[in-house]
Amino acid sequence: MPDVVLPVLDEAEAIPWVLARMPAGYTPIVVDNGSSDGSAEIASRLDARVVSEPRPGFGAACFAGLRAATDDLVCFMDCDGSLDPAELPLVVEPAAAGRADLVLGRRRPEPGAWPLHARVLNAALVLELRRRTGAPLRDLGPMRAAGRAELLALGIRDRRFGWPLEMVLRAAAEGWRVEEVPVTYRARSGRSKVTGTVRGTARAVRDMAAALR
Repeated sequence: MPDVVLPVLDEAEAIPWVLARMPAGYTPIVVDNGSSDGSAEIASRLDARVVSEPRPGFGAACFAGLRAATDDLVCFMDCDGSLDPAELPLVVEPAAAGRADLVLGRRRPEPGAWPLHARVLNAALVLELRRRTGAPLRDLGPMRAAGRAELLALGIRDRRFGWPLEMVLRAAAEGWRVEEVPVTYRARSGRSKVTGTVRGTARAVRDMAAALR
């Protein structure tokens, strides 16, 4: 069954719920990216595999988790409670069945779950992705699944917030079949480090613009 990479930076509040919802047979790999709230200790007590990545950056945490994974299929998802691990099998199925090489969970937001400025940023990035790749995408898809060896071979370089965007760009350039599957998007636990602040949003825009270049 797939490994699930969970990048973590101070997500102590959400970790118990996320791990409790993990489907049977799915192995959570919690990548602690410098938490100061005991996130790593909580995950370890709940029997998750914990990997430490001291180098700051969302992409650095994702890459560390990818390298630590051992299953042929690897999933990625945020560990802030905004995505339900119980829906992972929906995302994995097209890849496991051989119909897709990269599967993205297209977010269906619950009321209040997705700030307007974050939706606008996502829409602009997806529009540019469609223009460049021809793929009929509607979301960047923070829950996703793909083959481990194939992802490593893509050579994704970004180690910050451009990681998810660069993954799709490189996959499309290699002729991967990219598919979307609807998933629920909930109000996260705590404030987002990306879209919850002007600074975080600006940093994400900068990193993603670099990935597009």
